Amino acid sequence: MTDQPTPRPADQASSSGDVPADAAALARLVDHTLLKPEATAADVTALVEEGARLGVFSVCVSPTFVAHTVDAAAGRLAVATVCGFPSGKHVSEVKAAEAARSVEDGADEVDMVVDVGALKAGDLDAVQQDIEAVRAAVPAGKVLKVIIESAALTDDEIVAVCRAAQAAGADFVKTSTGFHPSGGASVHAVEIMAATVGGALGIKASGGIRTLRDALALVSAGATRLGLSGTAAVLAGFDDDGSASAAPADAAY
Repeated sequence: MTDQPTPRPADQASSSGDVPADAAALARLVDHTLLKPEATAADVTALVEEGARLGVFSVCVSPTFVAHTVDAAAGRLAVATVCGFPSGKHVSEVKAAEAARSVEDGADEVDMVVDVGALKAGDLDAVQQDIEAVRAAVPAGKVLKVIIESAALTDDEIVAVCRAAQAAGADFVKTSTGFHPSGGASVHAVEIMAATVGGALGIKASGGIRTLRDALALVSAGATRLGLSGTAAVLAGFDDDGSASAAPADAAY
């Protein structure tokens, strides 16, 4: 495992909506992510080295790479992984076993995908029980994030699944896998999530965040963590003097 303690959600930013003033501050909110199925161990090692250079909070990798990533990170970064990814259509016992193995391999954080179909069908009990099963496999001191695939949901469904995640003991709710055809993170979804959990859970925005303008808009809306695959390009949006090159926008991405 890494030697770096994993902060709880309240530690991810000074408060929801506080916009980072420079690249270093923004980097501390980033899960530097590589989840492409064609990724290799060499790619993951490069991800870790880039993440360490950029000063990100963590790297997020596929479960098969957790042990390798922990070794490569050598305590410099937290290590996150995914569970039931990307469809969420895995039985709860399988999700729990996958999460438990990732924790055993040294993961600090697990991002699980809910069963979006069960949610769309209104079976919130099944959704909450699914999250509870994974929570039981991710012990205290490890962070559980719940990916809700917000672009595929109505506003009411976003509220309902956020409440279910909170009731199940999750630490974060997260917008997207980045693989769903409906899209990724939006300012609107993050605002609803923030209003629903009221600071009790962290909020991770991920999926389609490609510019500094996108990132700052989402943090302003309430995101306390960002999942980025193009982290260097986003951070490069800050000017040399540390100021943002573009103001946050009120658009959906």
